[in-house]
Amino acid sequence: MALEIRIDRDTCMGSGNCSFWAPHTFDLDEDGVAVVIDPAGDPEDKIILAAQGCPTQAIRVLRDGEPVA
Repeated sequence: MALEIRIDRDTCMGSGNCSFWAPHTFDLDEDGVAVVIDPAGDPEDKIILAAQGCPTQAIRVLRDGEPVA
């Protein structure tokens, strides 16, 4: 089953860590807030690292409704 990625836009500070770790999955929009551009753009381990590296913990990664990161 594919990962589900959720971003809390109110919590995101736009550090860009997510797009550094998983550049084909995350980007920053015109407001400087993280967005998912392709939920399968990077290997799962990179997506999980990106979520774990978020300084504000604005990214949640789930599989089958259960948190992975």
